[in-house]
Amino acid sequence: MTDPEAEEPRWLSEEQLASWQALMSLVMTLPAALDAQLKRDAGLNSFDYHVLAALADHPGEELGMGELASFSQGSPSRLSHAVSRLEREGWIERSTGRARCVNARLTAAGRQKLVASAPGHVAEARRLVVDVLTPHQLEVLGEAARLVTEQADPAMADALARRQGGSDHLDRRSSGADDRPGSSCPQAG
Repeated sequence: MTDPEAEEPRWLSEEQLASWQALMSLVMTLPAALDAQLKRDAGLNSFDYHVLAALADHPGEELGMGELASFSQGSPSRLSHAVSRLEREGWIERSTGRARCVNARLTAAGRQKLVASAPGHVAEARRLVVDVLTPHQLEVLGEAARLVTEQADPAMADALARRQGGSDHLDRRSSGADDRPGSSCPQAG
């Protein structure tokens, strides 16, 4: 068996390092810029906005908390705190779903908040990313992001593919159950 510490690291070439540093700059600055716009203009943080958007994108505007955690890219604990905040604002309601699992449902007020918040968020996404890139660059960036996401977080990649209607990933909704490890809650809808 080879000692991994004895092997020479596979260092990045100058070109790879330059691309890696550019990617790290994007990863560090883009989320903060999007979050600042949402906080300033809508009084929401990015996570809360994505929770509302995930519910709005799902038929019936209702999801089990486990599935919602995947769609909103957060841990169950972070999601629980966010849902509590959004529930206090009247933008989400919790209910008991099948198999006594907790579901979150977007309220009419939550839909209105999302509709009011979306134009500013989309304008900022356009300003920072979409309008800066050519259509081809944006397509390549999206494909690269999907490939990296598949390596970093396969469950997130599956959730993204389902959200985008992808057919090359397992569609867990077809069975009506959330079959991720540790989950026995059927999905809403």
